Amino acid sequence: MGLAISVLLLWWTLHDVALREVASHMRQARPLAFLGAVALATATFPLRTIRWRYLLQRNSTALPVVPLWHATAIGFMANNLLPARAGELARAYAARRLTGVRFTAAMGSVAVERVFDGLILVGLLAVGIAWGGFARETSVGGVPLARVATVAALIFVPGLVAAFWVVHWPGPALRLTHGVMERLMPRRWATRLLGIVEGLLGGLDALKSPRRFVLVTVWSIVLWVVSAASYWLGFIALGLDLPASAALVLQGLIAFGVAIPSSPGFFGPFEAVTRATLGLYGVEAVQGVSFAVAYHIAVFLPISLLGLWSLSRAHLHLADLKTAGAAAEAGGAAQAAGGGEARP
Repeated sequence: MGLAISVLLLWWTLHDVALREVASHMRQARPLAFLGAVALATATFPLRTIRWRYLLQRNSTALPVVPLWHATAIGFMANNLLPARAGELARAYAARRLTGVRFTAAMGSVAVERVFDGLILVGLLAVGIAWGGFARETSVGGVPLARVATVAALIFVPGLVAAFWVVHWPGPALRLTHGVMERLMPRRWATRLLGIVEGLLGGLDALKSPRRFVLVTVWSIVLWVVSAASYWLGFIALGLDLPASAALVLQGLIAFGVAIPSSPGFFGPFEAVTRATLGLYGVEAVQGVSFAVAYHIAVFLPISLLGLWSLSRAHLHLADLKTAGAAAEAGGAAQAAGGGEARP
């Protein structure tokens, strides 16, 4: 289904533009500005590593940065090259192999990351909409921009509230989960899944510490501001006369748009959302498509290559990542039942 959606969206993006004109416009890009855009986009991955380190910190013990960087690079490379959004599982699996952190705790921290990302993106999208002076009825693909921000906030705000509740009052949450599981499945399965849930709670520990909560929030803001700056430099490189607010709007809509099923690397949704969003600012289809294609391919390559290099440094293979989820979940459940941690 993801491949079919990608093909359909790529057809819509390209069906009425001449590829020769797209290539001609891409060749006119300013090299220095374009390299700067790619550099900023790639810099977001080390920033993710720094933030992830705070999320995985236990008491005063912080995990080493280099192994976490390798796990981060491997995860995002896997999202680019493997189907079914395998990158999140691959990232947690690599972190377990390289640092000894429990797989379930790593997955819990990734879930917290997504909540923070959603909230920050909603905030920046709202700023971009207000700054850009859009009318309330302005829409992309028939969906009003204001509704996109509202629906996203209604998803991520309750998510953060629920995470706070679970991490500060785990007893009621675990009892509720256990009761539901026992009613829906055999006791043996319920016990195993409860062990996984208990491990996931370890990934929410950062929400207990005000200091780490603030640091994760700050690094999340820095991460997405740097990402928006990358889009803005890309506009300059491709000769698009757009305000900085357009980068905030485009970034937010792309982040939510690539959540739909698609091919590895999010080809299709990225280009379609970019073309539709830039069209709001009067950017012609050829220019919008040339920006989407050039920027997407340029930022796709560095993290994919860095991830493959990290994979070799970790003595892992792509085949390992395809089965990482099932193997690591089984190991995480066994460790949770035994009260220990998995080690590399």
